[in-house]
Amino acid sequence: MKTLRHVVSMEENGRLVKNIVRGRMGVSHRLFSQVKFSGGLLLDGERVFATAVVRAGQTVELILPGDAADTDAAGSVNIVYEDDDIFIVNKQAPLPCQSSERQPGDTLEARMKPLMPGAVFRPVNRLDKGTSGLMLVARHAHAQDVMQRRLHTEDFVREYRAIVIGAPEEDCGIIDAPIRKADGATIRREVAPDGKPSRTHYQVEKRGELSIVRLRLETGRTHQIRVHMAHMGCPVFGDFLYGAEDERLPGRFALHSAYISFFHPETGERMEFSAPLPEELLRLVQPGETNGM
Repeated sequence: MKTLRHVVSMEENGRLVKNIVRGRMGVSHRLFSQVKFSGGLLLDGERVFATAVVRAGQTVELILPGDAADTDAAGSVNIVYEDDDIFIVNKQAPLPCQSSERQPGDTLEARMKPLMPGAVFRPVNRLDKGTSGLMLVARHAHAQDVMQRRLHTEDFVREYRAIVIGAPEEDCGIIDAPIRKADGATIRREVAPDGKPSRTHYQVEKRGELSIVRLRLETGRTHQIRVHMAHMGCPVFGDFLYGAEDERLPGRFALHSAYISFFHPETGERMEFSAPLPEELLRLVQPGETNGM
């Protein structure tokens, strides 16, 4: 049997075991339920309930039942929420969203297959390989259809946080600049008068040589935020396509899907989810400080 372990940090002091397991350890609801019912949830070697409070320095352990370690990829997928209709995933970066001829290996789709045996992978808001953060994945065709029709409406709010080189002159505003595929390019986009209408709302949260900017999509063009920030003269840090790659962020750039809000496709309930900046991004603007953002 395989055992997953996590040492509780000062930041996590006072949290519930279940929050550590689901949030920090990235274990799915399904696998967590299996572990609980098999008695494999331990705190400093003692069996505990999921509602037990943890203290800094303690060790949370999950003893995976049977062959769960081989058949469930939950350890590599951070499932923020799931029900019978949707998943909310906090995607790592660099990690491609979907398998293709160009990306046949490790992808979010491949990692989620054990969570959806026999089902089709149905992402609603796709993220680039180099972008981390929140994604909505539908569990069936009806949920996917409903959510994709709402994706570019006021009923589906998507906010990102980016670390950019420099900063926009104004503290907040709207970037209204049409985007098209660059001449002769396969992937690269550019701002051009004959491009498709593209609008991005922005707010500068912290200024400096590297600044933190919150961005909300009104439209959803390919690479929209990356193109718009480069157009403003402050490209996303580490963006190898529209700026310059940086060895501090191998394979990714400093863009994170931080917040999504939508109405549930079946119940109509307003759902809201947020995800803080990953530590590798925070270290760029807060050396030695990785909490609270």
